[in-house]
Amino acid sequence: MQTKTKILVGITGVIALFVVTALSVNKTSEWQQVAEANREKGCVFMTTFGEQSSDGYAQFKIKENIQSIVNDGLGWLAKAQLENGGYGAGSHNRQEEMNPYAVNADPATTSMAAMAILRSGSTLKKGQYKEQLKKALEFLLTQVESVSKDDTFITSEKGTQIQRKLGNNIDAVLTAQFFSNLLKDKIDRKTKKRIEKCLDICVDKIQNATGSDGKVKGAGWAGVLQSGLATSALESAGSVGATLDEVVVTSQKNYLRDNYDEDSKSVKTTDGAGIILYSVSNSARGSAKDARKARELIAKAKKDGKLKEGDKVTVENLQDIGVSENEAIGYTSSYNVYNASKVQAQQNDVMSGFGNNGGEEFLSFLQTGESMVVNDDDDWKTWYDDVSGRLMKIQNRDGSWSGHHCITSPVFCTATSLLILSIENDIENLKQTGEE
Repeated sequence: MQTKTKILVGITGVIALFVVTALSVNKTSEWQQVAEANREKGCVFMTTFGEQSSDGYAQFKIKENIQSIVNDGLGWLAKAQLENGGYGAGSHNRQEEMNPYAVNADPATTSMAAMAILRSGSTLKKGQYKEQLKKALEFLLTQVESVSKDDTFITSEKGTQIQRKLGNNIDAVLTAQFFSNLLKDKIDRKTKKRIEKCLDICVDKIQNATGSDGKVKGAGWAGVLQSGLATSALESAGSVGATLDEVVVTSQKNYLRDNYDEDSKSVKTTDGAGIILYSVSNSARGSAKDARKARELIAKAKKDGKLKEGDKVTVENLQDIGVSENEAIGYTSSYNVYNASKVQAQQNDVMSGFGNNGGEEFLSFLQTGESMVVNDDDDWKTWYDDVSGRLMKIQNRDGSWSGHHCITSPVFCTATSLLILSIENDIENLKQTGEE
């Protein structure tokens, strides 16, 4: 009898193990099959803006199509969240891994996913994806609260795709951006205080990691993107009351502005992996706020009768209305760099980037578009029609987007694409960032 019982128990255990294994394999297999189907989608999918023709982008985009595309992307992103509330891009050494459950959560990717959900209309209190947003926030707060003042980074996760390609401090940068965006919404007092404290920690990490040359240390393959995003994060943090080191902020802006030579129209690509797109999109972003200030000062002077209607933004005109020489030089340079670089960043040959789409391309397009909104530049509408149409044509069948070089993570690429497609929901917040 005992022997029969042992045999039955043994058989039951084997069957249970088989079932659990089968379920696990099926779950992984499902993502692998979807990834394979996505790869076979065709020529239009294989490149975002470079190798193959995909004309008529703006005409392809209509409002009804956009919402359907966004809904599919959000549905995919919601399912990709890990049990701990985080999202992961995966290791640099396993770029082929497309299963979002087979990677560890990291703050950079979690922040991008959370910002996409927030910009798409959900908040901590309402919306279809409020629970995903709450879980992502808790993951990030716990991560930041666990670090000490002496820690360089906000995470012990190392070697992620995002870190290796953008820079070692990108987690603090993107997390700070998410916290700032969230603080612009109505949240309960206890949560607000917790976020503000963690935002200050992230701001300190970013500022401490910024060298005297304005570059954020620990640059990755395309480190100029990390620096551009750091400038965006600090400006956003400042707009919600965070204390900034103006020396650091100015040095960052000077670094990004100096990557573009306004006289020769040439672009320094040393810190942009040799890719013009990465550098020029961040030159536009780094100069956007000061470019807007220059334009607004001249417009006000015309209204007050201090300048003639045809007067332009020049060092001389700014000095004539009371701006100091150093500020006048800086404002004029930012104005010229912004207007030249935003045009170049939208040229087809520049938009091809590395030649096919990776997370770096998606981020560059996001930086270009946000810089135009921060500058209160109506040309953002033309940019949006074009880029949104392009993104719509390359969405995977399952609702995600993927990269084909460097940052291949479907989670990261999907989040960034959703941030671009939903930018209309964030116009006022972005404009506020560009105000004094």
